[in-house]
Amino acid sequence: MQLLLRQKYYLKKIILLLVIFAAGKTAVYAQTGIYDTIRTYAVVYDGDTIEAKTLYGVEVFSRVANVDPVRRAKMTRLRNAIIVTYPYAQRSGIILNEMNAVLAKMPEKADRKSYIKTREKELKKEFTDPLSNLSIYQGKILMKLINRQTGNNCYDIIKEYKGGLTARLYQTVAFFFSSNLKQPYDAFGDDYEIEMILVEVCRTYGYSYAVYRQQM
Repeated sequence: MQLLLRQKYYLKKIILLLVIFAAGKTAVYAQTGIYDTIRTYAVVYDGDTIEAKTLYGVEVFSRVANVDPVRRAKMTRLRNAIIVTYPYAQRSGIILNEMNAVLAKMPEKADRKSYIKTREKELKKEFTDPLSNLSIYQGKILMKLINRQTGNNCYDIIKEYKGGLTARLYQTVAFFFSSNLKQPYDAFGDDYEIEMILVEVCRTYGYSYAVYRQQM
């Protein structure tokens, strides 16, 4: 019991670091200006130039009547964890966009660092209490979703903001609850079930869904 509580304590610390710093990771390098141009394909239709988009295939899933009870319970648990944790992962992306907009107007490096530090304090107040209610399993799923949302594994995020020693410490702790901060997000392999459920959850609850792009 004591070991379980200790594992949950460290997991909460890891998750809190990730949610706070995941948004800032890309934001630190934000150099986008208002005059930047985004190139895209276009077609001319009846004299109007219209942006051309490629529509990706749609996967349709149906309920299976005679599903193995063990598998049904596993999928239900996974779905519930995604419902609980995805808003936090998505919130990281929203924060990132907000920070990018502000940082784009700050040419001085010192000003950017000061702004990010202030936002970190605000985010700690916002996320500390809600994240304290997550189970170990939900924490693992959230780490996966943050990886998906930011394109960075959890170890690299912690290492960049808290240093290599802290990252190695939390990596060691993660092993005790059968996790790995360096694990990638594989939407087409080990994490296919997460991706499949995420599509359904986004449609059901009205979350925006971005098609996953494999990191190169």
